[in-house]
Amino acid sequence: MRKRTRRQDAIRDIVRAEHIRTQRQLVDHLEADGFSCTQATVSRDITEMGLRKLPEGVYVLAEDLHLQRMISDLVIGVKRTENLVLIKASVGTAPGVAAALDAADIADVLGSIAGDDTILVIAQTPEAGQQLVDNLNKFRGAR
Repeated sequence: MRKRTRRQDAIRDIVRAEHIRTQRQLVDHLEADGFSCTQATVSRDITEMGLRKLPEGVYVLAEDLHLQRMISDLVIGVKRTENLVLIKASVGTAPGVAAALDAADIADVLGSIAGDDTILVIAQTPEAGQQLVDNLNKFRGAR
């Protein structure tokens, strides 16, 4: 695999996992993951990958923008136990939110089941469940 592709895959993982606000933070995370690159390189990657900043100042992947909008507008609460994540949504909106979650193809998420206002998401591990909660709260603008 090409170096740029591996680096951009790492950027994708970092942006989904962390609250990245600056290119410098992204460079630091990449260096911690074994990638040696400059801020100019990261800037080109950001442009090429179509990363955007949320109003809260956090980078998000272009493919996650639809999901972010749905989460910020429709999700009321998120709770986790082990690898199960329970999402409370506005009445009647859970199927749409679940479909957006499934379409995002989030790593280590096995699938979801939606009712009228509740979604049960099954993650592969408790750690993946916590990562999903963190990502959903990031999209909601919560910490």
